[in-house]
Amino acid sequence: MLRGWKFEIQLDEESDKAIYLQIADAIINDIQTGRLKAGDALPGSRNLAQLLKVNRNTVVEALNVLINEGWLIPKERQGTFVADTLPAIKEIQKDSRIISAINNSAVKQYHIEFDDGHPDSKIAPITELARAYRQIFNIKARWKMMGYGCELGDVIFRKELAQMLNHQRGMQVDEHDICITRGSQMAMYLVAHCLFSKGDYVMIENPGYKPAWTAFENSGAKLLPVSVDKDGLVIDDVVAHLKSRKKIKAIYVTPHRQYPTTVTLSLKRRLELIRLSNEYDFAIIEDDYDNEFHFGYRPLLPLSSFTELKNYIYIGTMSKVVAPALRIGYLASNDNSLVRKVGDLRKIIDVQGDGIMEQAVLQLIKDGTIKRHIKKATSHYKTKRDFTTSLLDKHLKDKTTYAIPDGGLAFWIVPNKQVNWVQLSEELQRKGIKIITPDSYSFDTNIKGLRLGYGSLSEKELEEGIAALSKLL
Repeated sequence: MLRGWKFEIQLDEESDKAIYLQIADAIINDIQTGRLKAGDALPGSRNLAQLLKVNRNTVVEALNVLINEGWLIPKERQGTFVADTLPAIKEIQKDSRIISAINNSAVKQYHIEFDDGHPDSKIAPITELARAYRQIFNIKARWKMMGYGCELGDVIFRKELAQMLNHQRGMQVDEHDICITRGSQMAMYLVAHCLFSKGDYVMIENPGYKPAWTAFENSGAKLLPVSVDKDGLVIDDVVAHLKSRKKIKAIYVTPHRQYPTTVTLSLKRRLELIRLSNEYDFAIIEDDYDNEFHFGYRPLLPLSSFTELKNYIYIGTMSKVVAPALRIGYLASNDNSLVRKVGDLRKIIDVQGDGIMEQAVLQLIKDGTIKRHIKKATSHYKTKRDFTTSLLDKHLKDKTTYAIPDGGLAFWIVPNKQVNWVQLSEELQRKGIKIITPDSYSFDTNIKGLRLGYGSLSEKELEEGIAALSKLL
């Protein structure tokens, strides 16, 4: 039994860091400062749990983390001891640096980039992800993870994802209805090539998300634009296309927060679109790209949660939640034959996903890290949205029209007068500022608005960028 060591730690229930990680890091600190030395024995998990007034399983989890990372070694029938050879600090920090390097690998040509709504990588749970990833390689059965897995993704991860979709988004799916992909764009590509053939048509929102359009056209489908107004896509346009007798297989929509205008599809139009989908037998491809970040009341449930909808494909991503460089997307569908086709196509181009990363993210879901991060990030982005609103009111109120979004990471701004976007973009570039011009999400030349992402920029960058934009409008 260890004598002379008193474990002193203030556990913070409100912290973003899980309790077991707080315990683990406190023990690491005592080892680094010399309060615990190589070969020292730790009290048993039961004694530590009583000392800290926590569940014994929490202590066991903390000790397992330290054993996996090499700080402690278990000795059968003797207990747990501080390792003789401790992991180097540089090795412990290396994983975080690697992931940060991935996020910053692109050479920056501009000092301010208004993207279309990227998250802030600086607040991503990188340390927790690196730790979880590292632990995967230290589990006893790690050899089982080195072989081939299921083309639809890790089954335990899919079960957890299905539970999240059912409980939080009102859906009714299980692990067999889901395929994990390397980002939502890959999901779009797989769906397009499994659903469309040459000569098929797909209705798309205009303005809308061009990378999805490219995936559809690559599969041989032709695009039919549907206008968007303050209530979302215009149903009259949908009806007109359906009556044209073209071979329409699907409609692609972003109903929760329309891309790029940020408007929400009204309930009346949601119900009418579902009715038309069932009557004309076309699929609804629903892209719910930023469901997690909502600042008002709870977000509206997806179209895919309506039990009367006969044919849907739901596409989501975790890249915005964890980190953009980590490509984890997914698709879910009530068409089992389509999911099987997606799996078969996936095997041809990718065999399977990144099972180890899926396990690492799964660990963050189970220990509550993802939930705490979303809560923290939502507060962070709401503050940043409000600051951006104050800048728009200060610099652009008399020059543009905009609405304050109740979620997401971007504003939709419409100038009050005609703008030469090419010229404006070039003038901003000379100042080191980049914007995404309207042609990036337009089916035609009639779209006048600008999508301005604020999530990844600092307050200083937002101030400078919006002030520069104001001078040119």
